[in-house]
Amino acid sequence: MTDAIVSVRDLSKRYAGGHEALKDVSLDIKRGEIFALLGPNGAGKTTLISIICGIVTPTQGQVLVDGHDIVRDYRIARSRIGLVPQELHTDAFEPVWSTVSFSRGLFGKAPDPAHVEKVLRDLSLWDKRKAKIKELSGGMKRRVMIAKALAHEPDILFLDEPTAGVDVELRRDMWQLVRRLRESGVTIILTTHYIEEAEEMADRVGVISKGELILVEEKHALMDKLGKKQLTLNLAEPMAAVPAELSEWALELRAEGTELVYTFDGKAERTGIPSLLRRMGELGIAFRDLATRQSSLEDIFVNLVSERKEGTR
Repeated sequence: MTDAIVSVRDLSKRYAGGHEALKDVSLDIKRGEIFALLGPNGAGKTTLISIICGIVTPTQGQVLVDGHDIVRDYRIARSRIGLVPQELHTDAFEPVWSTVSFSRGLFGKAPDPAHVEKVLRDLSLWDKRKAKIKELSGGMKRRVMIAKALAHEPDILFLDEPTAGVDVELRRDMWQLVRRLRESGVTIILTTHYIEEAEEMADRVGVISKGELILVEEKHALMDKLGKKQLTLNLAEPMAAVPAELSEWALELRAEGTELVYTFDGKAERTGIPSLLRRMGELGIAFRDLATRQSSLEDIFVNLVSERKEGTR
């Protein structure tokens, strides 16, 4: 892929104890996109990011960052990347301004107070520039980590679980910031287990489970392809069980027997709904109300991972 800014080929990571954290992962990340890597805790998200950022050495495989091998051309490749790790580790007694300025110097960039000021203003940190890190709230510390990652003007920004443990308001602020960064030409890769984060922001979604990349897809195509619809019928009288006469629709009884749920493919020529409603009428099963909804990325994700688990049993 010619427009790939990060190219991962046949990447595996096995630890001394035999644990295989990554298994033959290949992935291209497009220049200027927001890519969300989704997976449960322990799926291999952080390991993958750590290898791309040159922090962890792979057992096998290759990573190119803007054409530079992360092992052979480490300094050049790493200078293209900003990383915001999950853990907030920074000098507690250092003021915000010097923490961010120092981070710029680490990558051999000349001092640029105007750039540091812009980053701090963009992150609503300007009025905290003289405050020591230890005086800041958890959300503000998270912003400082992002400021540090942006100090050397990287082309690629990795956000590892960026909104884990932050409040909803800060999460929204960070989504806005990520969009602005993307508009300025930065490629963004975020790992998350918050489905709504991927649904809200990503152009493409990768799903990782047990060290394997099981799917990479445009977000909307993924939702179209795998998204099912659900018809929920609010019953006039509760049921103890779904009658055998309705077994062909694979219905689910919910809400203490007051809701009957039918899952179907919204794009199919025949949804099976008219025949279901007819059959219910014949059986004298009345309902007060009905509603349909499209499945969310969360439903898709849960189905993918659970199918994977069943397949490995």
